[in-house]
Amino acid sequence: MAQADIFDSVREAKDRIKDKIDDFAKEGGEFTKRLDQESSRIPSIGFLGLAVGSMVLSAALQGSEERKPFANFVGLWAPTFLLFGIYNKIVKLEAPKRRMRF
Repeated sequence: MAQADIFDSVREAKDRIKDKIDDFAKEGGEFTKRLDQESSRIPSIGFLGLAVGSMVLSAALQGSEERKPFANFVGLWAPTFLLFGIYNKIVKLEAPKRRMRF
């Protein structure tokens, strides 16, 4: 096989992969856009409040011996709420950039 044929095969494969990625982005784009719109309505401090609230509730539940497993479960909510808050902040910062690009 000649070197030019190999380069052509690689270019064709690259184009097929790019087309598949573009198709996937179009399918997931509507859901992601809706999720971004809804999550940007929530103030970032709200997620911080939920995280602190789950820590306080977890500490309060630790006092009861029979509720310790539930206290640990509630305490694990805090990192999740903080991650939601970070996602929310990123969406708010990236949204103006996306509008300018498209």
